[in-house]
Amino acid sequence: MKILIQKYGGTSVNTPEARELVASRVIAAREEGYTPVVVVSAIGRLGEPYATDTLINFVRHTYSEVSPREMDLLMSCGEIISGITLTAAIQKAGHQAIFLTGAQAGIITDHNFNEARIIKVKPENVIRYAREDKVVIVAGFQGVTEEGDITTLGRGGSDTTAAALGVALGAQYVDIYTDVEGIMTADPRIVGEAQTLKMVTYDEICQLAYEGAKVIHPRAVEIVMQANIPLRVKSIFSNAPGTLVTNLGEVYKGTIDITRDRVITGITQISNLTQFKINTEGEENLKQQRRLFSSLALAGISLDFINVNSKEVIFTVKEELAHKASQILENVSFTPEVNYNCAKVATVGAGMSGVPGVMAGIVEALTKEEIQILQANDSYTTIWVLVKQEDMEKAIRALHRQFVANEKEKR
Repeated sequence: MKILIQKYGGTSVNTPEARELVASRVIAAREEGYTPVVVVSAIGRLGEPYATDTLINFVRHTYSEVSPREMDLLMSCGEIISGITLTAAIQKAGHQAIFLTGAQAGIITDHNFNEARIIKVKPENVIRYAREDKVVIVAGFQGVTEEGDITTLGRGGSDTTAAALGVALGAQYVDIYTDVEGIMTADPRIVGEAQTLKMVTYDEICQLAYEGAKVIHPRAVEIVMQANIPLRVKSIFSNAPGTLVTNLGEVYKGTIDITRDRVITGITQISNLTQFKINTEGEENLKQQRRLFSSLALAGISLDFINVNSKEVIFTVKEELAHKASQILENVSFTPEVNYNCAKVATVGAGMSGVPGVMAGIVEALTKEEIQILQANDSYTTIWVLVKQEDMEKAIRALHRQFVANEKEKR
């Protein structure tokens, strides 16, 4: 069997017309010689009757405290409703189809309710029904512990389900269908000339996803990357080829020198951050830093964009955690310098590794726009800068012009 995993998001299955479109894509895959295994998300978004957030709000409106185990049972309902309606649509189109919950599909997880991790997949049921020439539809976002408790996989969990099944079944491709035509070089709501990328590496899309791009969950990419299974991001509403996510060798196949090809893949952002600067200079520098980080960790505050040197510690937290972080630091005798209303802008590209002048180009582009860099950091595929929130969109457009638009003009 040539297994093809197709994952459809909530907007792809929220009307009878949309479900018929999905059914036609599934049937087309069968006609091309594939055995499609379909993963679905819950129907619609907040406010629509069967969306996961709607179900959560329905209970919490009356009962503010619901145990994580019971909440997972509730949250798993959306995908069941979605999967059954899509199964009916495919059956109506004249094809055999069967729906499986995450548990029935063999998605085995740990016990971390609401944010469970898949520990293994037992795909025997999926394989059996596929061999019977049935279209297998699987509820995304959910699994089961070895003791039989239903769990959910956290935000982006349906992507993770699709990736895990793809690896377990040795799929030819994992296709993620969304309401956009692929992965863009920047948010098109900010950059009007943003382009759809034809191909990106696993590392690049992970970085783009972790730094704010919301097309696919990075955990899903990490799973398929381990088995080197190509992943494609496509639009449910068009026949555009979308974006292929694969390994570095495939992306740059045929190029002699990577520096002559694409250096920067895309620009993305995370908004609503607060920057903290804490002076730790002195003889007790190391003890101060240890006390600082331990206090914040014990309070469950996640830090990002961390710079540490012999004189100071700099980091960011999400805006909603800023007040709590300030209180904790003051309680352990630190007086932080707090910079509210910040945003992190990331310039991502596997081609930047070993290429001189990328940071110089970032500084040049932002200086032209009189945008102050509050903080900077880098890895071999990403350079991050922190700017004021009010400068974020201007910074994204400036960096897109500097690296993406200019590179296209040179080719």
